[in-house]
Amino acid sequence: MTSDQGEAARSAIERLAEKAGRTWPNIEAAARHSEATRARLAALLREQIPCDTSAVVFGSLARGEYTTGSDLDWTLLIDGQADEGHFSQVQAITKILKEEKFHEPGPTGVFGNVAFSHPILHQIGGQEDTNKNTTQRILLLLESLAIGKPDAHERVIRLVLSRYVEDDRGLLYGSKRHLIPMFLLNDIVRYWRTVAVDFVYKQRERSSGWALRNAKLRMSRKLIFVSGLITCFSFALFGKDRALTGDGDRLSTPALVRFLRERIRVTPLASLAEVLLRPSITAETARILFDSYDAFLALLSNEEERGRLKQLPLDELGTDETFGRVRKLGSEFQRGLNRLFFEEDEDLRKLIQTYGVF
Repeated sequence: MTSDQGEAARSAIERLAEKAGRTWPNIEAAARHSEATRARLAALLREQIPCDTSAVVFGSLARGEYTTGSDLDWTLLIDGQADEGHFSQVQAITKILKEEKFHEPGPTGVFGNVAFSHPILHQIGGQEDTNKNTTQRILLLLESLAIGKPDAHERVIRLVLSRYVEDDRGLLYGSKRHLIPMFLLNDIVRYWRTVAVDFVYKQRERSSGWALRNAKLRMSRKLIFVSGLITCFSFALFGKDRALTGDGDRLSTPALVRFLRERIRVTPLASLAEVLLRPSITAETARILFDSYDAFLALLSNEEERGRLKQLPLDELGTDETFGRVRKLGSEFQRGLNRLFFEEDEDLRKLIQTYGVF
């Protein structure tokens, strides 16, 4: 998120705060901490990014939700010829981040190493499209930010979006009743279901951290999915006045890609705020969603409570006070989403029923 994107995110959330009659201090604090941390990283890594690569951060730092206990999820994205020096560069970056006391990425192998553009772009849906590859691709679209040199990052995102648009025959040649990029939507839905299934697998694989992963699944992971849905519905929600056709009234692939690129620059929270600003959505629904998310960030920024969730044994989940709060926050967040997508706005209800369910 650039400084301009940060201002746009704050603008949407600030306008929503006025509508809801609320302030969300933990969301505001996380946004400020994210901006300061990104500036610090840019200074640290200024000399560490080779040509045809971008250092890319994901997770809470890219979303503007970074707290003191957050992991730093990053990768060296390579959009060019493989070079033996890339491994040395990753080692150098890892050493710098360790010396600066950043929290290391999780043990899945998705982050903290190199990612090549070729499989991300060309293996969508193929037999080689592993969980890791799918995760890298969807998170690259929905929650990533280049630190320093942005060229490789921007190029890969535009190529991936072009692939989703150009291969979507229904989008380009369909009835045009709704412009829904179903190829992209189906991949985002697949990612969300993969995250949910992987969560259960990790529950068996790892002896600790279940409660913290559960909190994130209920809140921040679900928010990413919601922002993906909003992105896929964005032509209908935000693009009605945009010129998206070329010669002969045929949809223009470059125009569609540009519009989608603009939308995924909006952070997930700001994207949710923009939808909540629709006149049909009540202030109460806005309060339910953002109050619960603000409380979630407060919990993650509390060292004692975050540590409790990280170490909580499975046999204490039913009685632990902190995890009880997590469940209540998750239930409130889901209640707000139900009101948003199924109850208060006719356009959203039709979109989610027609394209999100069946």
